[in-house]
Amino acid sequence: MNYNLSEKETELAEIIWDNEPIKSSNIVKICFDRFNWKKSTTYTMIKRVENKGVIINDNGIVRSVISKKDYYATLSKQYLEENFEGSLPKFIAAFTSKERLSKKEIEEIEKMIQSYKEL
Repeated sequence: MNYNLSEKETELAEIIWDNEPIKSSNIVKICFDRFNWKKSTTYTMIKRVENKGVIINDNGIVRSVISKKDYYATLSKQYLEENFEGSLPKFIAAFTSKERLSKKEIEEIEKMIQSYKEL
């Protein structure tokens, strides 16, 4: 699924993920404090994010439909498909062509690979 959230829509989703389930009135307060949004702007943004299938507003109680982890995993997969023919090795080769991985990063990647081999 292609969610296509804008930067501000993503920030709103982050607020919801961090506080869910959350009353829409509480989202209004948070968005006023963080972004200086009016109530109408916040409700418009909630509706936009809901229409994109990321959250649901059920009688003023807002919760996510997709987890934060799954959302970012989907974005990562889309990025790989659009820019590297879906190839993680091509992405890593491009990423490391200008900057070398640290020993710690290599160890972390090796652990990830090993954990997938054990599945």
